[in-house]
Amino acid sequence: MTDQSHLSKNLRRQPKQERGKERVEKILDAAAAVFDEVGYNAATTHQIAAKAGTAIGSVYQFFADKAAIFNAMELRHVERVKQFWAHINTPEIVQLPLRPMIHALISSAVELFEQPVSRVVFVQFYTARDMFQSIDDSMTQEAIDFLANILQQRNSSLGQAQCDLLAEVCVHSSNALILKALHTSDQEHRQRLTQQIEDLLVSYLEPHVGNDRATNVMKVMICPHCQSERLSKNGRRRGKQCYLCKDCGKQFVQSLASA
Repeated sequence: MTDQSHLSKNLRRQPKQERGKERVEKILDAAAAVFDEVGYNAATTHQIAAKAGTAIGSVYQFFADKAAIFNAMELRHVERVKQFWAHINTPEIVQLPLRPMIHALISSAVELFEQPVSRVVFVQFYTARDMFQSIDDSMTQEAIDFLANILQQRNSSLGQAQCDLLAEVCVHSSNALILKALHTSDQEHRQRLTQQIEDLLVSYLEPHVGNDRATNVMKVMICPHCQSERLSKNGRRRGKQCYLCKDCGKQFVQSLASA
């Protein structure tokens, strides 16, 4: 499913050429910038057209009003979130050691919210929910279900109720910190908050789906640098088995391979 699939159903006129699709993208990004600068209520379609560098008539070719523009932003965000989930929910990521797996998840989320449309939609959801037409609390529940499934894959001995509870705590606490980070203009502080999300999730989940608990991860010894399974023993160091990766050529000890 591409970015255009649900969005196309919401447009007054469907862009047939690449230039038209690019114009729609510019309008959405411009709307996100205007909503961010002056607020949704004060924003006008003329301001959005000016920010997009296009005529007001071009805006009305695709959107009836600013409510339609915002609804298109909602649909764009939903598509991107689903792409984000699909990217994370793969054996290559799910079976990583816990911290690299959480790092991949948080990094993808940061990349998602670097896009103006997703950033504004996320912030608005927690500040002006009554303006939403397509997104409601069911999307948060989908995020909880998604993470619960990841946790179940990492430790099949966990019950469904426990996975759901762990995921619920992770999603709500992460969303609160992401919201705080997005409201922070200090880029360095935003990065520190993002790092704290990663540390928080790793510490919280370690007893439940840490690497000594994650049955899928422990089935195969993997290189912590490139995740290759092509390893050879390379002596011992302080009583621990050393390994050499045949693909990346890096060495590591057994505790690192299973940590």
